[in-house]
Amino acid sequence: MERINHTLKRLSLNENFQKRYEQMKQEILKDTHIKSFISKNKEHLSNEFVEKNLMKLFEYSSQSKECEKCANLESCVNMMKGYKPELVLNRQAIDIEYHRCPRKVLHDERQKNEKLIQSLYVPKDILKASFADIHLDESTPLRIDAVDKATSFVERYPTGQNVKGLFFFGKFGVGKSYLLGAIANELAEKGISSMIVYFPELVREFKASIGDHTLNQKIEAIKKEPILMLDDIGAETMSSWLRDEVLGPILQFRMLESLPTFFTSNFNYEGLEHHLTYSQRGEEEKIKARRLMERIRYLTEPVEVDGPNRRI
Repeated sequence: MERINHTLKRLSLNENFQKRYEQMKQEILKDTHIKSFISKNKEHLSNEFVEKNLMKLFEYSSQSKECEKCANLESCVNMMKGYKPELVLNRQAIDIEYHRCPRKVLHDERQKNEKLIQSLYVPKDILKASFADIHLDESTPLRIDAVDKATSFVERYPTGQNVKGLFFFGKFGVGKSYLLGAIANELAEKGISSMIVYFPELVREFKASIGDHTLNQKIEAIKKEPILMLDDIGAETMSSWLRDEVLGPILQFRMLESLPTFFTSNFNYEGLEHHLTYSQRGEEEKIKARRLMERIRYLTEPVEVDGPNRRI
């Protein structure tokens, strides 16, 4: 069997091989990222050194750097799915390090949250929601305004300045939750994490978590999420404990940290305040309800959504 170095030596003398090799070399060195790397390290890179590491540069050039060659995480073209390559210079060679791409980071964050918080589940149509699929016509001006405000948030976030979340309210089935899904999906395309939680189910989960000692862990995860969306607030049975010991601290933290927070509800601000005033035992606590509503008002802009009931 012919030794590999003998084979390469023989091939290097072949004219066609030399032409193909030179063409490949020129294509590799035209790569914008590689040119930048060589320019940045020109004091340490001789032509001979670059030539010696050409196959490593070829490996790098054939992969996606900023997800530009990948439609989604599942179709990632890289050698390590979900990891983007980065050229590094060692003492004796050019090497490649792999780091999680934005889509992989988002995927891992979602998986971590899903393991912790079961009530993250939302219907499939919400998970696939898109602004492009929202039907708009002149007979539903409030719906048009709601979509405008939702798309405006996506365009402006992050901008380095405080951006308020939105409080979508309206009748059953007009698409309030769908708007949350559309916002979350648009943000995901930009590599921005968000969390949609069905609030009545979250309340039940909080109560169950007291027994297994995971309540504080779940509260910490929710209150620190970059963008939090609480779906259907007001549909739960309110208690003083939930209002004052759970929801209050979450919203207080998000208010102080200027973290965008979204809500959907069948109530407007006034209706939700009335709902928060009375506990399940019939106790009237107007001051505490007003205090919580001040946090919600600070965090959001009220947006009414109209249109036909799409669940019928």
